[in-house]
Amino acid sequence: MPHAPAPTSSAGWFPQLLLRLHFLAGLFVGPFILVAALSGAVYAVAPSIERVVYAHELTAPATATTMPLADQVSAAERYVDRHHPGDSVTEVRPAPSAGTTTRVMFTEEGLAASTTRAVFVDPGTAEVRGDLPVYGTSGSLPFRTWVSTVHRSLLLGDVGRLYSETAASWLGIVSLAGVALWVMRIRRARRKRELVVPDNRARGYLRTFSWHAATGVWVLLGALFLSATGITWSHFAGDNVTAIRSALSWQAPAVDTTLGAPATTGAGTTDGHGEHAGHHGSDAPTAAAPVVTPDQFDTVLSAARAADIDAAEVRIHVPTASDQAWTVEESKQTWPVAMDAVAVDPADARVVSEVHWSDYPNMAKAAKLGVNTHMGVLFGVANQIVLVLAALGIAAMVVFGYVMWWQRRPAGARFGRAPAAGALARAPGWGLVVVALVAALLGVLLPTVGVTLLLFLLVDAVVVTVGASRTR
Repeated sequence: MPHAPAPTSSAGWFPQLLLRLHFLAGLFVGPFILVAALSGAVYAVAPSIERVVYAHELTAPATATTMPLADQVSAAERYVDRHHPGDSVTEVRPAPSAGTTTRVMFTEEGLAASTTRAVFVDPGTAEVRGDLPVYGTSGSLPFRTWVSTVHRSLLLGDVGRLYSETAASWLGIVSLAGVALWVMRIRRARRKRELVVPDNRARGYLRTFSWHAATGVWVLLGALFLSATGITWSHFAGDNVTAIRSALSWQAPAVDTTLGAPATTGAGTTDGHGEHAGHHGSDAPTAAAPVVTPDQFDTVLSAARAADIDAAEVRIHVPTASDQAWTVEESKQTWPVAMDAVAVDPADARVVSEVHWSDYPNMAKAAKLGVNTHMGVLFGVANQIVLVLAALGIAAMVVFGYVMWWQRRPAGARFGRAPAAGALARAPGWGLVVVALVAALLGVLLPTVGVTLLLFLLVDAVVVTVGASRTR
């Protein structure tokens, strides 16, 4: 990349490179990060909003007795026959506590991928309180699903997912570059407190910079966490993460639903990512569809309870083929989580396979807990508050960055100044090799970073070349 003439000394090339990278990435990727942060802040509190917006469907009068699942499923099926004929039951989520409803989930032609229709049933009376489309294993309702789609893809489908992958991938890099610059600056600063607490006595650019730097320090861990966990949901980088987890045996185990096999523990693996994961079971059944009767849900749940599936929140999955077992999974997402699962043969209520949270590799546990935290469910309202503060802090940093760029513009100029170019021209040989290796590694692991980094370099080269030609 051509640069303007530079001093022969190589001292200080690395801080200059970091500053240039931090600036260019923030300038071009900032809008993506800003949208992801603001939509993420709304998504963080979406579970709480859902409980208010859909209170009628989610709640029911508390009663001393609960009707058998067979009666609740039968009521849901009669409702579906009238309002959504052709739907078939695929899952049941019994009411987890008094005052809540049972969800009976149905497949429906025409619904989006990973979406089912949930019929909400009062467990005390079997009254149907409504139906709503729900998405993913988290069972998010329409409001949270819409916010999640905006957050992930701007409602633009697979093409739109590139925006969120770019934002998640660059957020961590920009944050690390920023904290490295902060460390270098604080070592030289006389008043170190001003780089941790904003200096409101300053004016103009210095005051904005103080807010930008101090905010960055306080939200650093949150930004790195959101970047890392967000990448696991992305398309290209997410596939790389899945491949690495598979190669290192870091995948979460899944029950074996094959009937006729001896009982197993920790058989199989799954790579579900929270709300974006599908259901267990094959998408291509090898046998005819099973005949499902409402009373089987009580039989299967009783067998699971006897096998220590004791969490209040469980999901009962109907198999897609007659040669597969039913599965019952604990689905307690809040801390401490409950993730045990069993596969049950409904013919004789025999448990044919089981998986326990203790069977999960440590990295699979970390991934699951990280995803739950990213979704704002692991620690409830406290989790949501922290996520909102982190997201708003990230959004504020982006805004402060653009304000700083505007405030640094020369008199009469339409745009602000960029940090000086030419860092690579001053770098020693070993520095160039390290930079090239790091860039190549990032490009492979985070493809959207590789592509946008090349674009940054091309734009930077053009700007530097044009600027040099004008000064001749």
